[in-house]
Amino acid sequence: MIDLRRLSARWRRWDVTVRDLPLALLMAALSFLPVLRGHETQVGELPARPFDALAIAALALQCLPLAVRRRWPAACLALVVLGFTVAQLRGYHMVAGTALPIALLSAGAHLERHRRVTLVVLSAAYALLAVALDRLGGAERPDGYVVFFVVLSVSWGIGAWLRSTRAAEAEYRLRVAEATRAAERTRIARELHDVVTHHVTAMVVQAEAARYLTAAPDRLDETLNAVTDTGRRAIADLRHLLDLLNPDHGAAGGDRARTPSTGDLRTLVERTRQAGQPVEFTEEGERAEPAGSAEFVAYRVVQEALTNALKYAHGHRTVARVHYGEKEITVEVGTDGPGNRTASLGGSGRGLAGLRERVDALGGEFSADGRPGGGFVVRARIPVGGPS
Repeated sequence: MIDLRRLSARWRRWDVTVRDLPLALLMAALSFLPVLRGHETQVGELPARPFDALAIAALALQCLPLAVRRRWPAACLALVVLGFTVAQLRGYHMVAGTALPIALLSAGAHLERHRRVTLVVLSAAYALLAVALDRLGGAERPDGYVVFFVVLSVSWGIGAWLRSTRAAEAEYRLRVAEATRAAERTRIARELHDVVTHHVTAMVVQAEAARYLTAAPDRLDETLNAVTDTGRRAIADLRHLLDLLNPDHGAAGGDRARTPSTGDLRTLVERTRQAGQPVEFTEEGERAEPAGSAEFVAYRVVQEALTNALKYAHGHRTVARVHYGEKEITVEVGTDGPGNRTASLGGSGRGLAGLRERVDALGGEFSADGRPGGGFVVRARIPVGGPS
């Protein structure tokens, strides 16, 4: 059985000139069919003259250039107009005259430069042709010339409409591609922020604490080991991020390819405690299987809140609660203390803004506010099964 899709794909792989050549040959062949006598495309109503060598040349000028109507639309139109003019002035009535509207349509669709000049020149040339045909004794009435001019104008207009439609589609695809790239850059920036900020903040806090432990070698060794472990986890998470950006990179990465979820929260809390932050962690309800993007976003909310606790309220009591409902996951992380940022490691607010966007994308609610007595609290309500 013939596979039409495969044939169509093979046909599109041919050069555009080869694909346009059959139309040119068809127009030439139709001009010799006796059944089409009396149905020729002509203007001026000059007496018909039998074909001779000049008629064959005019026929070739009108038909063969259609093979390059998309590759070289200006050259095609000029040759077809020349052939049509010769045929009309000599009284060669032929079906090949239909090539003129086709050439005009193609030029309207594919001509890139000097479009207005082309229209003016063609209109003036048609007016001169009409005058010449009338002087040669043509029986065409003025309204006949006008109707034929309108037909030619409509052919150009259809081509121009096709061109504008194609340009609009190309512009739309460009906007979509740019929006996709921007969204991907934003996603990468969020992932880098979440991965790098959390681990580096923990390492900085642990390293600062190590300065005051020189008199306690055991505790100093424990703190330095925690810094080393945190650095290794940061490298592993960065490798995981590279795996996400390039699926061929580290294909055998195993567990590294796994996206963090609420199942990793206890590990996250324990790492934060090792960095010197007292954290009380509570989980309520049962996790829905699978929760998909909701779990990933919930993990990021807790991670960012604990990172801010390390940066802005190090050593102050932090309480994290995660409640699993049937239709949503609720997260609340509160930190006591002044929340003074003058001694902070510096922050751009990108983390909280990114969390708000992530939660909003799933149809949830997010807030990050300061407490009247000092400290801050982060809350998020994340629907389960929302858009990913």
